[in-house]
Amino acid sequence: MSVPGTVQVGGWSAPLGSAVRFLLAPGARQRNDVSAARELNVAQLSQPLPTGLSMTWLGTAGFTLAYEGFHLVIDPYLTRTGLGSVVRHRPLRPSVDLIDRHVPRADAILVGHTHFDHALDVPELARRRGCRVYGSSALATLMGLAGLTDACVTAEPGRCYALGPFEVTFVPSVHSKLVLGLKVNAEGEITCDHLDDMHQGCFRCGQVWGIHIAVAGRTFYHQGSANLIESALRHRAVDYLLCGIAGRGFTRDYTRRVLGALQPKTVIAHHHDNFFLPLEGPMGFSFNVNFGGFVEEVRRVSADFEVRVFDPLQTVVGD
Repeated sequence: MSVPGTVQVGGWSAPLGSAVRFLLAPGARQRNDVSAARELNVAQLSQPLPTGLSMTWLGTAGFTLAYEGFHLVIDPYLTRTGLGSVVRHRPLRPSVDLIDRHVPRADAILVGHTHFDHALDVPELARRRGCRVYGSSALATLMGLAGLTDACVTAEPGRCYALGPFEVTFVPSVHSKLVLGLKVNAEGEITCDHLDDMHQGCFRCGQVWGIHIAVAGRTFYHQGSANLIESALRHRAVDYLLCGIAGRGFTRDYTRRVLGALQPKTVIAHHHDNFFLPLEGPMGFSFNVNFGGFVEEVRRVSADFEVRVFDPLQTVVGD
């Protein structure tokens, strides 16, 4: 919480005048974020992935993990609809070309919540790959609108799902309160009747999940939104925390809390890119995410946490 005369900027508190100058200097902020991201690229992991395991960042909160021929996809959002269409509440439609280009294989899809930047492409991807998706009742509604009811599994909290070589557990979580720090944007269940008419506000959040994944003797925890329920966590000392950082400035002590709860060996930041820009073009950083500031927050908690970040569409493979 900010004290009088200060403001929260990307999760840290600063004097109001300094914060205003910072926010009005996107060039300086962008240069700082670019420099930090270059220094901390995931290719420099001190704890390499297991042999044969690959991980790709799909932008936003999206990842593909592949092992022993099985491709597990998390929160894929390839379409990257422009800001103008989103704010004008135009119908959002997935790009088949981008889906096919960047996710040519999917054997199962996991969805942490159903905002459009996590779920828009899921029904079409599932249809084209003939795979099942796992997530909330809101996701089941979305899949039903696409005529794919049987392809959706409504996750049970704490149940371990064996998906190929992966063991997946859904953990109850919460979304950061992006609306002035007071409420979750587009919260609640999806209630639309037709998929083709859905604009960004129709992709309501639904139940939010953190996702624990075990494979090849390593553990991953995907945190798609910058908030959590500590009492719901049953996994500790994870190897890799896939840490969504957008909106963390609206969540009390997010960085300290998530690191304390999960005690990860490596923190891989995501959801810091400007997802209104094309995935294949130069990456922009989302306004006020402040990736460089997140790195400093982690270091203030403990210098023992390794922080890494992907370039868009970058893949790392365990040797």
